[in-house]
Amino acid sequence: MSKDWGSKAGSGGVASASEANVQRRARLAQLALDTIDVSNDPYFMKNHLGSYECKLCLTLHTNEGSYMAHTQGKKHQQNLARRAAKLAKDNLVQPIEAVKRTAVKKVQKIGRPGYKVVKQRDPDTGSRSLLFQLHYPSISSGVQPRHRLVSTFEQSVEARNERVQYLLFAAEPYETVAFAIPNQPIERAADKFFTHWDETTNMFYLQLHFVPDAAAAAQAKSRNAAAAANNANTNDDEGEGNYEVDETS
Repeated sequence: MSKDWGSKAGSGGVASASEANVQRRARLAQLALDTIDVSNDPYFMKNHLGSYECKLCLTLHTNEGSYMAHTQGKKHQQNLARRAAKLAKDNLVQPIEAVKRTAVKKVQKIGRPGYKVVKQRDPDTGSRSLLFQLHYPSISSGVQPRHRLVSTFEQSVEARNERVQYLLFAAEPYETVAFAIPNQPIERAADKFFTHWDETTNMFYLQLHFVPDAAAAAQAKSRNAAAAANNANTNDDEGEGNYEVDETS
């Protein structure tokens, strides 16, 4: 009676490599089922067809044993290692440079400065202008007053009014003062918007001109024309008086 070499009589032939692999996977699956709870596995999912999926490896399995055998395989273990490396790289704490904090300078305010506002109108163009004069008799040494234009949406002190904008003046140790001016375009030419700080009298001057509208420009033009015509008539009258003839002689 013939028999396969390497096996006992009555025990069957030697298992092939594929059969040994199937038996090994079955033992691993059974061991995993006995020791691991698949409900706590974040990559385990049961689909609507009743089969099981591995969300990490995107594989499909017919039962829990097949899935557990897959988790012990090389592919699943490699994907777990890649996932862990990626999470470690994303969660790597980068050194943060110390932020330099600027110390807040505390200054005791002494009140508001004296001020004067003069309204003017350019006779040639008809544009309106404002001249601000602010007096800072006790201003800090080396400090020059500053100014800034603020829209009604940038402040939270007054009720919002789209018809006005605010011109702010600040100088330590005085309180910041604000003036509500018409919300109209302001000319930025050097001779239309300028400031001056007089250190001898501690007076700060700021003059601004609004862009003239068409109606104001037309009125100014008509006024200039009328004034020129009036001057011409006056000169003519004076000239005729100089050439009067005395007929009494």
